[in-house]
Amino acid sequence: QVQLVESGGGLVQPGGSLRLSCATSDSIFSINAMRWYRQAPGKERELVAAITSTSDTNYADSVKGRFTIARGNAKNTVYLQMNSLKPEDTAVYYCNADLKRLGVYYSYNYWGQGTQVTVSS
Repeated sequence: QVQLVESGGGLVQPGGSLRLSCATSDSIFSINAMRWYRQAPGKERELVAAITSTSDTNYADSVKGRFTIARGNAKNTVYLQMNSLKPEDTAVYYCNADLKRLGVYYSYNYWGQGTQVTVSS
């Protein structure tokens, strides 16, 4: 079964940057559309950024101007570039995607395993 694999989380000081990646485990599956969510302890999961099947992008007000979602050169990968990080960005980040298999729509609502982002001095 295809999986979404996340990487790139870690500990960073305020003002620093991280790049998260989310990729399918098998390259015959490509990403049709993707959303990045985050969840901090005791808080509801929130939508951070999204890229549509036509590559339009949308961002939460709290991250506009600091975060960028983009497709990689490989069609099975999407990145979330996070700049000017703040302590309130601390959360577990999850990717959620609609997938194509061999170029044909396959399935909605695949989730990555989550990656921890901690912003602290």
